[in-house]
Amino acid sequence: MNAFGFYEPTSVRKAVSIAADHSDGKYVAGGQTLLAAMKLGLAAPSDLIDLGKIPELATIAYDKASASIVIGAMARHADVAGAGEVASRIPALAHLAGLIGDGQVRNRGTLGGSIANNDPASDYPAAVLALAATIITDQRKIPADEFFKGLFETALKPHELITAVSFPVPKRAAYMKFRNPASRFAMVGVFVAQSAAGVRVAVTGAGSRGVSRVKAMEDALAKNWSPDAVKAIAVPAADLQSDIHASAEYRAHLITVMAQRAVAAA
Repeated sequence: MNAFGFYEPTSVRKAVSIAADHSDGKYVAGGQTLLAAMKLGLAAPSDLIDLGKIPELATIAYDKASASIVIGAMARHADVAGAGEVASRIPALAHLAGLIGDGQVRNRGTLGGSIANNDPASDYPAAVLALAATIITDQRKIPADEFFKGLFETALKPHELITAVSFPVPKRAAYMKFRNPASRFAMVGVFVAQSAAGVRVAVTGAGSRGVSRVKAMEDALAKNWSPDAVKAIAVPAADLQSDIHASAEYRAHLITVMAQRAVAAA
């Protein structure tokens, strides 16, 4: 691991200011991905800007005006899983957070770090996309459909900082995941949600370009919210990834199975 500078700002303004002065610096949230990459020599930032001492980034609250749960970027997975506001209004989101990694990971990893990294097998992107969440940064608000751009790629500009994510409360929703038994990452995860704006189905862990929506399932569920509505819908394997854990064809099969289970759970 290379030598690096280390900063612990106590406000978003200070964090952004430090980042502006250090073009090769990186924000660090839970450090679950960045620190591992640094140890392997895959990342060598000149400076680390630790966000752990910015209280405003760790809040979880219900916003009555927008009927949304607003979760700070530094809220840890365990915080989301255990928050009463989340469990009572979007239980599917609390359930998803409780499935991430193990206890150590859930007590270190953060919402903001997860979606900023946009790992194709991570869980949160499916919730963000299916719930039509809004990503709030120090500069703007980004709709979920515009945020995820591809494998480990997002709409974030250099040193743009996620401060919170706003999740509209759905009529009903559920998340089902077929996880890798070792890493507990999603080999396939399907989040389904129904709201006044319609039905959304998001899949993580399977696509060659990361999280994506399945329009055919959304259309079918809009007409008939039932596991049977998606039973015969097959996602093309050509759009999915194959690796040592599962073939694209197997992942295609799992998407349909997990979708049925999610609809039943919701």
